[in-house]
Amino acid sequence: MVIEVHVKTSRSISDVSLKDDKYIVSLKSTPHKDKANIELIDILASHFNTSKSSVKILRGKKSKRKLVEIS
Repeated sequence: MVIEVHVKTSRSISDVSLKDDKYIVSLKSTPHKDKANIELIDILASHFNTSKSSVKILRGKKSKRKLVEIS
């Protein structure tokens, strides 16, 4: 499954919500040294009840809009 994700960093809580077929993920981490991408993978893996290795960022590693594959 491939989903479109919009990431919001430096938030007080981590959260996943769905709006208009796009997932909005709030992260506590800052986008410094790939910390936000690592937290994004952790949160999506727990949200979809799968392992971290099955979550891959296909496009947008340095962007707030990402294309993520969950297998």
